[in-house]
Amino acid sequence: MSMQTFKLDIPQEKLPRHVAIIMDGNGRWAEQRNLPRFAGHKAGVETVRSVVQLSGELGIEALTLFAFSSENWRRPKKEVGLLMELFLTALEREVNKLHESGVKLRVIGDLSEFPKKLQKRIQDSMSMTAGNNGLILNIAANYGGKWDITQAVKKVVQQIQEGDLTVDQIDEQSIADNLALSDLSEPDLFIRTGGEQRISNFLIWQLAYSELYFTRVLWPDFDREEFATAVKSFASRQRRFGHTGNQILEMEQGKNA
Repeated sequence: MSMQTFKLDIPQEKLPRHVAIIMDGNGRWAEQRNLPRFAGHKAGVETVRSVVQLSGELGIEALTLFAFSSENWRRPKKEVGLLMELFLTALEREVNKLHESGVKLRVIGDLSEFPKKLQKRIQDSMSMTAGNNGLILNIAANYGGKWDITQAVKKVVQQIQEGDLTVDQIDEQSIADNLALSDLSEPDLFIRTGGEQRISNFLIWQLAYSELYFTRVLWPDFDREEFATAVKSFASRQRRFGHTGNQILEMEQGKNA
């Protein structure tokens, strides 16, 4: 994973620093092959391994993957149970490889709902990789964007109650500082596989200015060529953040002067 083998003809400054992905289509991938849905989730783990490797090779700083949403508890009980087992098995199997490759693993979301064994494995995995300086891999598990904002607001209210903040001091930054991933740059590129074109309660605050990329390719089939296509699409766009196109060109020319 540490070998720098995946190259694109794109300047490093044009590449996304932070990529966020909704990994959709595992169940449909399996159904198309007359396999149980769980087989699609297992195949999706292989794609995760590939995308983590490619992100590291490209020099992407952070990768955030939506593994299990707060709404996924509504799925059939058997499927949820199998997903929990797969999550635990994948952590046990992959964390040493991640650690050897310098990847820092973080899991974000309300972890209190998970089985105790899985909670411990998550904490152990994060502790093992905490000192690494390579790719930051964020796994969103039992995560929801509305939950994220709600828990940030609770923290702000607590700061007010403790006298560390006044109501007049509440602004966007004070909220953002208490969100998950507050220490990282917001995602530059959001990818969703599987054909659906919505954000589905994923990082809804942090994705405000992200470039959105949707593909019909199902997650288990999202290979390095598909990943390269998404990154190239991002690199071809002009990010304005409220400015005009001419203003952006003038700023870029000023940097290069």
